[in-house]
Amino acid sequence: MSRTRTAIVAALTLVAGVSGTAFASVPSTEAGIAAIPCTVDYKVQNQWDTGFTAAVTVTNNSAAKSSWSVKWSYAGNQKITNYWNTKLTQSGTAVTANNETYNGTLSTGGSVSFGFNAFYSGTNAIPTTFTLDGVTCNVDDGSSGGGGGGGGGGTGSRVDNPYAGAKVYVNPEWSAKAAAEPGGSRVSNQPTGVWLDHIAAINGTSTSMGLRAHLDAALAQKGSGEEVVQLVVYDLPGRDCSALASNGELGPTEIDKYKTQFIDPIAAILSDPKYASLRIVTTIELDSLPNLVTNTGSRASATAACDTMLANGNYVKGVGYALAKLGAIPNVYNYLDAGHHGWLGWDDNFGPAATLFKQAATSEGASVDDVQGFITNTANYSALKENNFTINDSVNGTSVRQSKWVDWNRYVDELSFAQAFRNQLVSVGFNSGIGMLIDTSRNGWGGTARPTGPGPLTSVDTYVDGGRYDRRIHVGNWCNQSGAGLGERPQASPATGIDAYVWMKPPGESDGSSSAIANDEGKGFDRMCDPTYTGNARNGNNMSGALPNAPLSGHWFSAQFQQLMQNAYPPL
Repeated sequence: MSRTRTAIVAALTLVAGVSGTAFASVPSTEAGIAAIPCTVDYKVQNQWDTGFTAAVTVTNNSAAKSSWSVKWSYAGNQKITNYWNTKLTQSGTAVTANNETYNGTLSTGGSVSFGFNAFYSGTNAIPTTFTLDGVTCNVDDGSSGGGGGGGGGGTGSRVDNPYAGAKVYVNPEWSAKAAAEPGGSRVSNQPTGVWLDHIAAINGTSTSMGLRAHLDAALAQKGSGEEVVQLVVYDLPGRDCSALASNGELGPTEIDKYKTQFIDPIAAILSDPKYASLRIVTTIELDSLPNLVTNTGSRASATAACDTMLANGNYVKGVGYALAKLGAIPNVYNYLDAGHHGWLGWDDNFGPAATLFKQAATSEGASVDDVQGFITNTANYSALKENNFTINDSVNGTSVRQSKWVDWNRYVDELSFAQAFRNQLVSVGFNSGIGMLIDTSRNGWGGTARPTGPGPLTSVDTYVDGGRYDRRIHVGNWCNQSGAGLGERPQASPATGIDAYVWMKPPGESDGSSSAIANDEGKGFDRMCDPTYTGNARNGNNMSGALPNAPLSGHWFSAQFQQLMQNAYPPL
């Protein structure tokens, strides 16, 4: 246990650094031993020129409480912008943090933690006095060590499957948006990925939590068990060369900026010993490497931007650097993006993709030991398992592979692809213990349109189209798909070779805007998000199947969220 103060402590004003800590005063008893009704630990976890992230832990040493209220005042112009695990109000310099409905119970000797982001200018002086329900609290100054989140799994060697026996972090920002939707409370407690998709996301903004804030919140959720935190690391130079809606902030040649301003700061935070008890899953650079396989050279789907990224090698270098830097942290588990069956399932793509991933995983100082697995179907819609037909079926002597939907692919669903691709990856040199993740956030395809059996045997096309769960117009359609539903709920070890089903793409966040929207996020307008678009070579010149009135990628799309709940399979 850390020692606590036992004499009167003069009010101190400290200038906050990265590890700034508050000290509050408490009166002593006549015998010189402090009566300590409560302690408060206020730490500035991360600070930049105009803002900071703070974490507060309150320990109650008096009678048990069913609700609580913590108050303090600032000496400067600090203005809190967003918060988590508390209901927080600010009036001038005075701040009041009340319990949420789920964390009001505070037993004798029990603790509660919450956090927030804030703006400031000038000096960020730490508050000198805190009260719990009107009683002045003391401070745990941490001088004897101890404390921390407890639990194993992060300080020693990695476990085979980080999801086994662990809770998974529920992002309070996504959870609040989901809960605010009619019926959303049915899924608002589900874990989703935290997207680090631009440099500013690392420190957070006036409207969003930064990386440290998420990790602190995860520690608060963790308790004495194991906790997985899911991060999407997604900001390569020239990102997503075949799309526009998900273009990034870095130009094709800005590999040094990617390394020093994006990956290095993330690695510095993740390597903080404070977070060693968390199992941190990083999903590395979605879509970009698969683009080098399918959208370059003489292929009909090739783009000049993808040819550029293949030629300059910055996708490979960036992925290798990320794997090496993050893989050096013992409690980080790297999962490399592997597209989906409707992208890499064809013979021309399947083997070359595995070979390219091996090249990236052994570049820039990385090795296959830095890869714990791969993730498929991230932010996509491919059905997990098609039960009404198989790749080996035929109709009137014509193979299912010849149907317009399957189009000579060797895989008809995501589970069969992920399991087969895992074997291919091992065959090219990845470790035999790698596991696969499948994003099931939007691939349920339930509702009234879900087939109950095979299609008619009139032709191979009527057989496949009548029986397939995936109701997209074309397997290449990827933007805000009409008719989609929530898929399998996140779960560990659901099938052979699969570490977990995950919701890495938070349901309700748009894939891209249905029309051009001016923005400062580097996001272009992709016609595949326009419901009136008649398609291109990558989707067989079919309609896009996108929902109308969609906002920019990553922004909340209420109509889509409602559709996903309505069409959920398994049903809600």
